[in-house]
Amino acid sequence: MTSEILKAKEELRDLIDAYAYLGDDKKISEQMGLFTPDTVYKAYMGDFLAANVSGIENLEREFNGHAALVKTYFTLNGQHAVNIGGDKATGISFSQIKMIRESEGRNILSDYSVKYHDKYVHQDGKWLIKERVGYFIIVEARELKS
Repeated sequence: MTSEILKAKEELRDLIDAYAYLGDDKKISEQMGLFTPDTVYKAYMGDFLAANVSGIENLEREFNGHAALVKTYFTLNGQHAVNIGGDKATGISFSQIKMIRESEGRNILSDYSVKYHDKYVHQDGKWLIKERVGYFIIVEARELKS
């Protein structure tokens, strides 16, 4: 494996980690800097297409709307496998996402096990997400007892 490939793998891992960090902190406008302007984002809940968004402006609006409903996010990233070909790459990554929302005065914890299929491009000296498709494989919601 060449040093260029190793460097690209590290940068791509940093990219998906930055996506999680910024999302957890609800820094949506900063998170948009990780995407291409013509990005495509899809999310499947089982077989149901829950989100299908094109373009960075629409994605920012979608993410802000979602973030407004969530009190707390907490994301753990797991495996990340990539295939790099010049200035393009594809990747599969796994995340565990927890969200706390309030409903009828109670805190509801939603726990998601997600598999992402990504397409990346290297532009202006950095890797960006061109397309992200999230498959929410396991979804659980319960009242948070504190």
